[in-house]
Amino acid sequence: MIATLRRTLLLAAATLALGAATRVSYSELNNLGKSFDRRIVNYNPDQPMDLIGFTRGVYLDDYGAIFTTEVNLIISSGATPFRPKFSPEELTRLRQRKLDRVPELKRLMRDMMVSSGTALKQVPPEQQIVVGISLFYHAYEDTKGLPSQIVMQAPRKSLVDFEAGRLSADSLATAIQVREF
Repeated sequence: MIATLRRTLLLAAATLALGAATRVSYSELNNLGKSFDRRIVNYNPDQPMDLIGFTRGVYLDDYGAIFTTEVNLIISSGATPFRPKFSPEELTRLRQRKLDRVPELKRLMRDMMVSSGTALKQVPPEQQIVVGISLFYHAYEDTKGLPSQIVMQAPRKSLVDFEAGRLSADSLATAIQVREF
C-alpha cells in the first residue's frame, strides 16, 4: 500500500516537473507579440504596413508556440463619397506595391521566428515556432498572385542555432517551412 502510494506520488511529481519545464507564460507570449507589432508598425515609416489586429501567441503542449496577426501590406484608403472609384492604373500600382512588399513581410516573419526561438527557452528544441499572418485586402483590389495568408514554421533548435551562428542563412531557409494560401 505504502509502496503504491509512493510510486503514485513520484509519478505525479515527475509529470508535474515535465509539464512545468515546457510551460510558457502568457506574459512571455504577449511580450513577443507586442515586439512583433512594433516591428510591423515601425518597419518603413515612409510606406508603413497597417497592423489590423494585435499579434496573439499561444503555446500548444507537445507542438510549440504559434503567433498570428492580420496585416494590410500597404495603408490604402477605401472608396469614399469624394472618391468612389479608383482608376485601373491606380489599382495596378497598388497591387504591384503589395506584391513588392510580400518578401519584406517574409523577412519580418523570419526575424520574429528567430527572436521567439531564442526567447522561449522553455520550449523544447524539437518543438515548432510558427508565425502566421493573414493579409487584408479591400474588395476592389486585384489579389491575383497575392497570398491571403502566409504561415512559417521551424523547429526551435534551428532558430537558436542560426542566432548563435551555428547554422547558415541558407540552412535556416531550408529548415523554415513556408506556406502561402
